[in-house]
Amino acid sequence: MLLKGCLHTHTTCSDGTLTPQQVALRYEEKGYDFIAFTDHDYLLKPGYDEIYSNVKSNMIIFAGIEMTVFLKGYIHVNRIFGDNQLLHIFNHLPEYDLDIEQIMDRLYDLQNMFTIDAMEITSKGFKVKRFDEMTFPHPSIVSDDAHTAIGIGRAWIELDAKRDKDSILKAIKHGDFWNCYC
Repeated sequence: MLLKGCLHTHTTCSDGTLTPQQVALRYEEKGYDFIAFTDHDYLLKPGYDEIYSNVKSNMIIFAGIEMTVFLKGYIHVNRIFGDNQLLHIFNHLPEYDLDIEQIMDRLYDLQNMFTIDAMEITSKGFKVKRFDEMTFPHPSIVSDDAHTAIGIGRAWIELDAKRDKDSILKAIKHGDFWNCYC
């Protein structure tokens, strides 16, 4: 089954401007099959997980968190929860102003903390040519990193998988997806 999704969105549970329900409705209107709520760890509102679980949608909704990790400066890593699978993404590489050696150095250190499964090569959903042309040791993935309604639908992935959380995460780990931009 061909599925369309985004694994990096923010809501009013941290610094987003839309509630989780509003975010889900906006993505659903654009034909998405799955999204992940990945609010910032240091801004999370109490009860966020219950708010996520009360969202009504026909999409698959992943719970996640954008973790701030301090490694010679800060790095963001998304942790996304499937039913049995766990996915870690080294987020928004273009936003750190690092060269390739510095990125690989941070990746090496991150891998001592997490199993990194993918590397996000977009900046707020925009293609960054330099990163789009690079080859990394993990699949390159795009996302909106949307904090507002206007940021929704800029970049997404498509994949052919069963319509369940673990099948989607396994496909991403194996690099079996396509990066897409509007």
